[in-house]
Amino acid sequence: MFMQTLLELGYTSSLADPDVYLRRNTKPDGTEYYELLLVYVDDTLCVSHDPMATMNKIGEVYRLKEGSLGPPTRYLGAKVAKYQCDDGSEHWSLSARDYVKAAVKNLETVLASEGQTLRGRGLRPMKETYRPEIDNTPELDDELATRYQHLIGVLRWAVELGRIDIYIEVAMLSAHNALPRHGHLQASYEIFTYLKKHENSTLVLDHYYMDLDEVKLFPEDPYLKECYPDAVEEVPPNALEPLGKPIEITCYVDADHAGNLVNRRSQTGILIFCNRAPIIWYSKRQNTVETSTFGSEFVAARTATEMIQGLRYKLRMFGVPVSGFARVFIDNQSVVTNSTQAHSTLQKKHCSICYHRVREAIASDMMRVAKIHTTKNLADIFTKPLPVPTRKQLLQQILFLGTLHGLHDLI
Repeated sequence: MFMQTLLELGYTSSLADPDVYLRRNTKPDGTEYYELLLVYVDDTLCVSHDPMATMNKIGEVYRLKEGSLGPPTRYLGAKVAKYQCDDGSEHWSLSARDYVKAAVKNLETVLASEGQTLRGRGLRPMKETYRPEIDNTPELDDELATRYQHLIGVLRWAVELGRIDIYIEVAMLSAHNALPRHGHLQASYEIFTYLKKHENSTLVLDHYYMDLDEVKLFPEDPYLKECYPDAVEEVPPNALEPLGKPIEITCYVDADHAGNLVNRRSQTGILIFCNRAPIIWYSKRQNTVETSTFGSEFVAARTATEMIQGLRYKLRMFGVPVSGFARVFIDNQSVVTNSTQAHSTLQKKHCSICYHRVREAIASDMMRVAKIHTTKNLADIFTKPLPVPTRKQLLQQILFLGTLHGLHDLI
């Protein structure tokens, strides 16, 4: 019924996400754009220069909760607000502080009933030397195993709300949900201790462009197109006419080769920005065992390629102009050389699928790859627990990009 109401108001459901409704409109200055309605069960977010026009029409058909109209303040447990940066600019932001405080308080209540408390200095989410995969402490009983699974679920949602500083630790512990041990439970307590000490965080969705010299950083090899003459980026034929300001996509990719001490699988880390706003963060163990750093980095690059392709598709289906190619930064020179230069040949045949998938995407101008120093690769924080100085350095670089503000206590 609600969908029918929105259709009657002139909105159309997006094929890329049926819960996103779009309607073409014009601002007072004559700029054309698409109004958006984001529907989540019984919550609706209207993005428009005049959102009340739509909400009043909806209010004529449905009874709206008293006091619910106005700028967004909450999103799935996160606080939504405008954030003013040091340069005076304002951007929308997400803060998981209330969610984190409530989660820590709930755990402390449970532990207090058992005569326990959260202990430790909370300088980092987990000891750098702790490896969950080789933990041989006794298995948890059913009650504690259920608690562990619940805590991991809480932590994973905190990551979704922007607490990327605990992502790799949570990802490593998540792999043991099926058979958790006492050591794993204690490690999860350490993450909560860290969150208690560092509860303030704000993820700022900076809409400004990154200042990058594309010509210098991402030179084009015309011969690569000759290797893949049919390489063309797949643009959806039913995409909306692009309106508004274009979006730039920047991606950081990294892999921790053979990081798992039991099965020697590598960990992929990816961080994707739209302009200066972090949109996608990814940390996951790879499905194959790679015999070299080169192989694990190429697997990560292929995963990033597919994520970029999906993001560009969704933006186009929302009527958002996509500016040029996606800029991808990798800290492995061999991967950069093999993927960008036509004369570079593949020596390891088992990497051929990843190799050709990445090269074809570059030949189609969907993306380009450049070398970045390891100390500046922001995705490194998603691949392994890092020393405190390195964590500090990477978080400071994210701060410098204008994407994470208010995290000074984390570093």
